[in-house]
Amino acid sequence: MRQHLFITLAIGMLAIAVQPANALQVAEKVDNFRLSDHLGASHELYRWSDKKAIVVMVQGNGCPIVRNAMPRFKEIRDEFAAKGVQFVMLNSNLQDQRQSIAKEVAEFGYDMPVLIDDTQIIGESLDLVRTGEVFVVDPKTWTLAYHGAMDDRLTYEKQKPKAKHHYLVDALQEMVAGKPVTTSSSKPVGCLINFPEKALREEHASISYSNTIAPMLRDNCVSCHREGGIGPWAMTDYNMVRGFSLMIREVLRTQRMPPWHADPAHGQFSNDRSLEPEQIKQLVHWIEAGAPRGDGPDILAQQDKVWPVWGTEDPDVIIDIPPTAVPASGTVEYQYKHVKNPLDKDVWIRATAILPSDRSALHHVITTFAMPGPDGKVSRRNRGGISGGLGGYVPGMVTRNFPDGTGVLLPAGAIITFQMHYTSYGKASTDNSKLGLYFHDAPPKHKLNTTVFINNRIKIPAYSNGHSETSTRTVKQDMLLYSMLPHSHFRGKASEFRAFYPDGTEELLLSVPNYDFNWQTTYQLETPKVIPAGTKVVHRTWWDNSATNPANPDPSRDVPWGEQSWDEMLFGTMSYRVLEKSEMEQLSGLGAR
Repeated sequence: MRQHLFITLAIGMLAIAVQPANALQVAEKVDNFRLSDHLGASHELYRWSDKKAIVVMVQGNGCPIVRNAMPRFKEIRDEFAAKGVQFVMLNSNLQDQRQSIAKEVAEFGYDMPVLIDDTQIIGESLDLVRTGEVFVVDPKTWTLAYHGAMDDRLTYEKQKPKAKHHYLVDALQEMVAGKPVTTSSSKPVGCLINFPEKALREEHASISYSNTIAPMLRDNCVSCHREGGIGPWAMTDYNMVRGFSLMIREVLRTQRMPPWHADPAHGQFSNDRSLEPEQIKQLVHWIEAGAPRGDGPDILAQQDKVWPVWGTEDPDVIIDIPPTAVPASGTVEYQYKHVKNPLDKDVWIRATAILPSDRSALHHVITTFAMPGPDGKVSRRNRGGISGGLGGYVPGMVTRNFPDGTGVLLPAGAIITFQMHYTSYGKASTDNSKLGLYFHDAPPKHKLNTTVFINNRIKIPAYSNGHSETSTRTVKQDMLLYSMLPHSHFRGKASEFRAFYPDGTEELLLSVPNYDFNWQTTYQLETPKVIPAGTKVVHRTWWDNSATNPANPDPSRDVPWGEQSWDEMLFGTMSYRVLEKSEMEQLSGLGAR
């Protein structure tokens, strides 16, 4: 499994077609970015649009200038935070990692986020030279308002009792008052930062499209960016890629693509869709070198892959999902379709597949089932399919095979519920998707179970950002955990599953710091995890109900639980099987306690 910290970000410069990014200059636009901090929280620049100013100090472990400057920097933060100024730090050092940064933060009391630039793409774009540099961004125009030192108190191995020039404070006072910044730059001091790729910019033009870039795109992107796929454009050849190259760079730096949102510091997942940091650097550097064609065949143009209709084999039973009309534009609220199981006997399911009829419109499906009530309908209590899950569909996914030796018992007469999410794409269509079911020939050794976390008493205050609530389940039998799914709606911000074990220890099983309702991902553990009986599992969700959330339907509402996406949910699932007592010792290497 890939060990990496999938953190990409962009404080970009003016759009550059073929040359590497140059140093950001005062009054130039600062492009949007998203990245994670030393605690794993995700931050997006443009979500601070309601601030008077955004201050970024460049941090580096062991730098005496930064350490000495921090007490004053914190005083400035305490003075201006109440006036609507956001303060963060940025670390682009090669030698600093998340754990070591967190240790430095704790030791020196840096009580603010330290954003981690592990690919150094942001530092290269800004042409950073030293730690201790301060950048001030004006959210009204997203331009750089000030760049330089915090003040003139510190220099190398010397310091004044007091500063004579207070560059940062002066700039913030003027910005808060709505005035132009008088002194917009000064000479910063601090520890030199090593950016080895800067010396290789001429070599970036030699990155092979044929041998490096095209294979990377084929293996990681084409399953969605193909004819009939959900991607808005198809990676059919070099010319298409080159034409969209600047857009590729943007979505990498804002973490919109690839669509993977789990914190890699907690858990390894078999369906991880993220790119390696080295791949991100290669792709961005190739784009900034002008996306050269170079020599060699264009494997994207030569693709003769026939995308399977149903994966490797046809299903045993195909169920039609009631059709949905998708308009050419606008928002389609989540659709809930209910179909009675057409089988007249109970069956054990070993795999499921969703076959979309319009991949561009169908964004995801979550398929569950429950037994109907006396009226033949699924009760409101069981509408989410509390009785069991049959998987679903996300872009790039064809078949979901249940873990070896497990299966799901689908009773005759059950009602199958499909939660359908559609996105308009400029063309009206009707989706006639299908569900394929694959049967076990004989009952499997283990039943695959689903535990559901629901809190339908949530209430998210109007204009709040970061409100959280929880749902808790206590594990009654030793279990082998296979996967987890968090779910919320437009206001969902972050989510986690945390285990509190009987021995008093705790573990973060899954952290999704950048939740995106567009991607209903089930996070499948690469190695199933043993969870002993008596463990308390807490599923927590955070929401952004502020006006800066671009997906928020109405920030003025106190938002309750509701099935429609203009309301909210705290909903999660864990997929597992029960362990016999004799298995606990045998599986201790998988995490038994």
